[in-house]
Amino acid sequence: MGVLYDLRLVSLAVLMLAFHLDFGKADVRVFDIHAMDLSGDVIGNKPDPYTKIWCGSTFGGITEFLNGTNNPEWSAEFSFPICKATEILKLEVWDKDLFFDDKLGTCTRTVQYGSFDIPCHLSKGTLFYKYELR
Repeated sequence: MGVLYDLRLVSLAVLMLAFHLDFGKADVRVFDIHAMDLSGDVIGNKPDPYTKIWCGSTFGGITEFLNGTNNPEWSAEFSFPICKATEILKLEVWDKDLFFDDKLGTCTRTVQYGSFDIPCHLSKGTLFYKYELR
């Protein structure tokens, strides 16, 4: 009877551990987002840039918009607790305007395990960011 009870306890502990480990899910963190040489409007005004971010179909949010800079450095960090390896990480850089915001470019990358420092050439400048998948 004692051996059967111990076996049930071990089985229960293994099931509880397996419940908390979901091998299909991971935690993606995106940080150190900045850009260089962004261009503004045709009149020559500097852009008021901000970035939108997704991992797969999950929208992560928007950075703050920075007024009048070609070389923004955003302080925002984004976390995607259920993003999987092989999903697409997408960042869009926008120029905030009074009526309609202008898209300055899009960066996409397939998520992989590890830590990465990514340069991405936009149609109007270069975006840099880091991400890690644990």
